[in-house]
Amino acid sequence: MPWLYLGHPSLALPPCQRGQTGLTPQPWGGFPSPGLQSSGQGPLSRFIRHTCLSWTYDSRAAALGGTMTFRGDGNKRDEHLLKKRNVPQEESLEDSDIDSDFKGQNVTLEAILQNAVSDNGLIQLSAVQAARKLLSSDRNPPIDDLIKSGILPILVKCCLALTNIASGTSQQTQAVDAVPLFLRLLQSPHQNVCEQAVWALGNIIGDGPQCRDYVISLGVVKPLLSFINPSIPITFLRNVTWVIVNLCRNKDPPPPMETVQEILPALCVLIYHTDINILVDTVWALSYLTDGGNEQIQMVIDSGLSLPRPLLSHQEVKVQTAALRAVGNIVTGTDEQTQVVLNCDVLSHFPNLLTHPKEKINKEAVWFLSNITAGNQQQVQAVIDAGLLPMIIHQLAKGDFGTQKEAAWAISNLTISGRKDQVEYLVQQNVVPPFCSLLSVKDSQVVQVVLDGLKNVLIMAGDEASTIAEIIEECGGLEKIENLQQHENEDIYKLAFEIIDQYFSGDDIDEDPSLIPEATQGGTFNFDPATNLQAKEFKF
Repeated sequence: MPWLYLGHPSLALPPCQRGQTGLTPQPWGGFPSPGLQSSGQGPLSRFIRHTCLSWTYDSRAAALGGTMTFRGDGNKRDEHLLKKRNVPQEESLEDSDIDSDFKGQNVTLEAILQNAVSDNGLIQLSAVQAARKLLSSDRNPPIDDLIKSGILPILVKCCLALTNIASGTSQQTQAVDAVPLFLRLLQSPHQNVCEQAVWALGNIIGDGPQCRDYVISLGVVKPLLSFINPSIPITFLRNVTWVIVNLCRNKDPPPPMETVQEILPALCVLIYHTDINILVDTVWALSYLTDGGNEQIQMVIDSGLSLPRPLLSHQEVKVQTAALRAVGNIVTGTDEQTQVVLNCDVLSHFPNLLTHPKEKINKEAVWFLSNITAGNQQQVQAVIDAGLLPMIIHQLAKGDFGTQKEAAWAISNLTISGRKDQVEYLVQQNVVPPFCSLLSVKDSQVVQVVLDGLKNVLIMAGDEASTIAEIIEECGGLEKIENLQQHENEDIYKLAFEIIDQYFSGDDIDEDPSLIPEATQGGTFNFDPATNLQAKEFKF
């Protein structure tokens, strides 16, 4: 089944813009939530865990041509615009000045146009303000005459100048106190004017949650979404989608719930677009919304949104990454929300993701799975049944440190959530040696996660704990645990002491028959505990 359906079956599937038909939603239902089991000092909960990744997406605007610039790309701005910005503030004209200059004069369009093309910035400003006054008149504003006069490109350039200022620092953005005017320009009958206004508003919204909420409070969402229609040029739609991303980002605080409700239907349409830039931005918008807590995750699920499953195996890495983060955020929620994703057979994509040549994809994939193994026992079993546990252990042993860290979480979570037979299977996959190798890293959190996992395995093993202890000792883990009794972190040295005291006492070793030297025919002793250990078949 090609599409990952996240919505309720009673909700209609959004229309496809590119002629894709035959899409059948996959229904989902409620599932019991037995909650996490805990043995000793276990890893953090799923909701807290998902914040550990620091890799983020940098939003950008698609290039629209001309002298437009991206946020943060101020050094590349047009020199002419820089000169316009440098007009001394004390020489700027206020409306009262314009009134005095033009009062009693029959200002013609020809005069306004002549002033608009002047090399003097003050004269240009007076012309633009005069044009604004004409357009603001209640009695038949000369809109058509102004367009025919040729002043429109100059007015667009003025809007562009403010757009570039709005793409600067926070102080520069706040200096552009023109949000109501930009919102008014969204109603312009001329698309290039609307496009410039959207660009400027996107830069202001992207400055942070305060600016975002201010622009939202003035009513930006409805006119912005109205541009999403079949006739919109692709470059304009890319810009609109980028602004939607900025509306969704930042979770301290998150966007208003009413705004999320307004945006979700648009995302349900944009998710089917074939343009890579629009597709990536749409999925990142979803990832930001699902990063805002369980309530927003549920809103996305209830919206009827369909996330194309093939995006997880898309040939473009940036599409894969965005899709992986979006579904990854959903599984940070409740067990029921996690099950919605698992019901869509997403785990079938993970063999390729775990062997992807890009390490950041490996890391995201293992992070996703670490939140599955933090779920209920049925969800843990789904990971095992998909054949993913040996691949996680491979990343634990061979991946880069960021991926190893996520793999340590995945393993340790399983020792808390899993049944006895599931933990037994984990040990049978030879997880202990690579797990113990992380006990010597400098990251205290990783060390504690590994100690937690080892202690949970030893507890779960019961009467077979001595066998686990032998494996730990044989791979060098015991020496590392002994050294950790001197660790500066109190939780770590206490855990290390408890493990040594409970499972590595001298009496236990003396009583282990596998460690007793065997007498040879010549009367000498053969001491080879490793050979005796390998001959044992491990089973709890």
